[in-house]
Amino acid sequence: MRITVLAGGIGAARFLTGLRTLGHNITVIGNNGDDVTMYGLRICPDLDTVMYTLGGGISAERGWGREDETFRVRDDIGAYVAASGTDDLPSWFGLGDLDLATHLVRAHWLAEGLPLSTVTARLCARWETGVRLMPSTDDPVETHVTLADGERVHFQEWWVRLHASVPANAIELFGAADAQPAPGVVDAIADADVVLLPPSNPVVSVGTILAIKGIREAVVATAAPVVGVSPIIGGAPVRGMADACLAAIGVETSAYAVARHYGDLLDGWLVDESDKADADRLAGDGLAARAVPLWMSDIDATARIADAALTLAADVRK
Repeated sequence: MRITVLAGGIGAARFLTGLRTLGHNITVIGNNGDDVTMYGLRICPDLDTVMYTLGGGISAERGWGREDETFRVRDDIGAYVAASGTDDLPSWFGLGDLDLATHLVRAHWLAEGLPLSTVTARLCARWETGVRLMPSTDDPVETHVTLADGERVHFQEWWVRLHASVPANAIELFGAADAQPAPGVVDAIADADVVLLPPSNPVVSVGTILAIKGIREAVVATAAPVVGVSPIIGGAPVRGMADACLAAIGVETSAYAVARHYGDLLDGWLVDESDKADADRLAGDGLAARAVPLWMSDIDATARIADAALTLAADVRK
């Protein structure tokens, strides 16, 4: 089958490792809303996490960055910051030495005028991911967060430096109004046999992909069943701080509320067996929902989750 996945970072990447074992033709539309420019380099955390994970190069301990990584450059930047008495260098952002090679190569090709989608395909050629990975847009977009005191910061500063501990009043994708879907994105959604929303952050991963004009409309219009996998288990995020993002947009942290947040995009929704009451409630609302074990504890468990999503898609299609 032709399967199109709207993917964030760690959760989506792990889900894709299981989906890939099922032998289908997979296109991944990656989130680049949390992209950021640091030290003159364009950094694409979610695209790189998917690439490294599927290519076997991800840090198993951290879930992001490269395996066998060192941080000598980061630490030396910190030494410059300490000696200068300034705080205008983002030494809090953990760029590893191997990871820097990816950003240097990306910056070089972007400076030559290549679009991000072409650069991403070139980077993936090394990693042999087994999927087609593309950014949601070639245009520069960035997620910004408005804090409770009115200050506006880049999402990465709120997420990494502040650990989302400061309440946010708003989360917005800047540049979305003028951004166009990357070449092939809309076609990948329209031509798919199944569209999947993996267990990614619904606000700053899947949500920022959908904020690019034309993508949400393509998901609504596709003839393919659209099935999502809840990133919330037992009222808490599987990983990360999605609850802080949901609170910023006034959405409860529950499998039920996230499905309602996606609204008319969904034809089916998988929740964890511990949230069966949410599945029953959604079914009462008219949405095909099913409760299955959702912990991606190993590759076999992850493959079973992916297979359950495809089974639900087949049932919805019938």
